[in-house]
Amino acid sequence: MKKNNLVLGILILCASLSANCSNLDNLILPDGFEISIFADELNTPRQISETDKGYVIVGTKKGDKIYALYDKDFDGYAEKKILIADGLQNPTGVSVHNGDLYFAEIDTIWIVKNIDDWLSKNSKSLPKKTIYMNNLPSETWHGFKYIDFGPDGNLYIPVGVPCNICIEPQAKDKRFAAIHKYIDGELITVADGVRNSVGFDWHPVSKKMYFSDNGRDWLGDDSPSCELNVVNEEGSFYGYPYKHAKDVIDPEFGYLIPSVDKKFVDPIVELGPHVAPLGITFYDGHVFPDKYKNSIFVALHGSWNRTKKSGYTIVFVKLDNDGNYLYQEDFITGWLSNESAWGRPVSPFIMKDGSMLISDDKYNVIYRVSYKG
Repeated sequence: MKKNNLVLGILILCASLSANCSNLDNLILPDGFEISIFADELNTPRQISETDKGYVIVGTKKGDKIYALYDKDFDGYAEKKILIADGLQNPTGVSVHNGDLYFAEIDTIWIVKNIDDWLSKNSKSLPKKTIYMNNLPSETWHGFKYIDFGPDGNLYIPVGVPCNICIEPQAKDKRFAAIHKYIDGELITVADGVRNSVGFDWHPVSKKMYFSDNGRDWLGDDSPSCELNVVNEEGSFYGYPYKHAKDVIDPEFGYLIPSVDKKFVDPIVELGPHVAPLGITFYDGHVFPDKYKNSIFVALHGSWNRTKKSGYTIVFVKLDNDGNYLYQEDFITGWLSNESAWGRPVSPFIMKDGSMLISDDKYNVIYRVSYKG
């Protein structure tokens, strides 16, 4: 590992951008990797997707718009920003599937058909959007929707629980504290007992789903750990609110465990307390070294209530050929220095060209990570 020194061309590019690129010099990556700004002057960018023609679609946490970004000069910077939709409520989730764009507000998911066709026309009017589904819970606490299509062709949607620790919401409404897939107008539970997942992806070979989960607060600086989980059997139960991480019994609801008629599934990785894991992605490209193939990058957004801050990194989780956990290590650090964070990584995304994009909803940019080794 070493401090990343950007090449002269990147420095020249940074000088021409409105975003202050000097902070990039603070980021530390493995040897052979380079990081640059792909897009700047964004409003709290969150989930990322890519169209067949190379337009990058990005959601937003605090804004009300969905944009397409395009690197028309193929120089690593998206000069073109095209408005697709506005007047939305926290449209964090975006996904492109079979040529159509899907994007998610708190309680509604929209679809724009044939998004590349509209983008290529340079139309002055916004594309027609129609409701794909609008029966999701409207609570905003843990209400941001991360969406994606699985290998089975179905749309997957997590629904976080609207509290820190509670049992009543999910007892009354089974949609809470779970990840679902949407089939024929119905939500089918894929993972239950999930406090707040804001990222999932599927193993390129086994097609099993892996997902992040944010641990509960106010059990001290060092407990419980946030999680990375795998779904070996659909409908499995992952412990919330009775048990957290691998062995933390909840002081309020743990006494109910003997009466819970469910098998508890432990996480395959404990990522650390209060690190707030959000987006995850498998590396299925052919540019990064073989070490990274079919293993996972996780964005640790960073703690908000810990005495000493934790997270604010991209970590790499190495899996074996069967998808079992081997080890984890830092992949990008440097957003946090002396308890001050200038950036917060949100969602890694692997481009068709094998590079990786990472959204940052504090620095309001999207980074591009490439391998030059």
